[in-house]
Amino acid sequence: MIEVRPGGRRRIDRVLAPDYTEGVEQRPLVEVRELRDEAAQEETDLSYLRRLLHARIDIVRAEQERRSSGGSAVVEQLATILSTNAVGPATGLGRYQTHEPSRADAHQRHVEALVSDVDLSDVSKLSDDRLGEALETFISEEASVSVRRREVQVVVDKLNAEIASRYQRGSASVDELLAAERGHHHRPKR
Repeated sequence: MIEVRPGGRRRIDRVLAPDYTEGVEQRPLVEVRELRDEAAQEETDLSYLRRLLHARIDIVRAEQERRSSGGSAVVEQLATILSTNAVGPATGLGRYQTHEPSRADAHQRHVEALVSDVDLSDVSKLSDDRLGEALETFISEEASVSVRRREVQVVVDKLNAEIASRYQRGSASVDELLAAERGHHHRPKR
């Protein structure tokens, strides 16, 4: 379960804090973009975590299906399962993302720790009960991640709407954006 800690220092704590977008209409455009980019990065990380969980769910379900129907071994399906979920761009109802996950290793460890005593490297050796428990754990965590991801998407949408509104009203221009980008890329490193 992904908890949001009021006053916490993690990115998700900041992005989902009630005051994160407070007064956004009065903030400078560059600051609104920074907030949006931070929230978008959190959305990317949550999407990546979700895909990892979907891969685990599919592995467990494939093994359950194999047991009930006598189908092919999960190891033969693994490349397809992983390529469908955990690698490559997000698909489905997700949104196009320009960021890469920033905490891929941490997410991998989180997913592995969910059922630390269940080794998914050889699911055929697990009892039906252990397989069912692993599936329930992964499904529950995926639901939690999905809720947080939707909450973050609301924040991203609000910030994108503010940016779009400024362009529509004429209080922001593409020239300003390009100038800010050039300045951002040419700033000396500290």
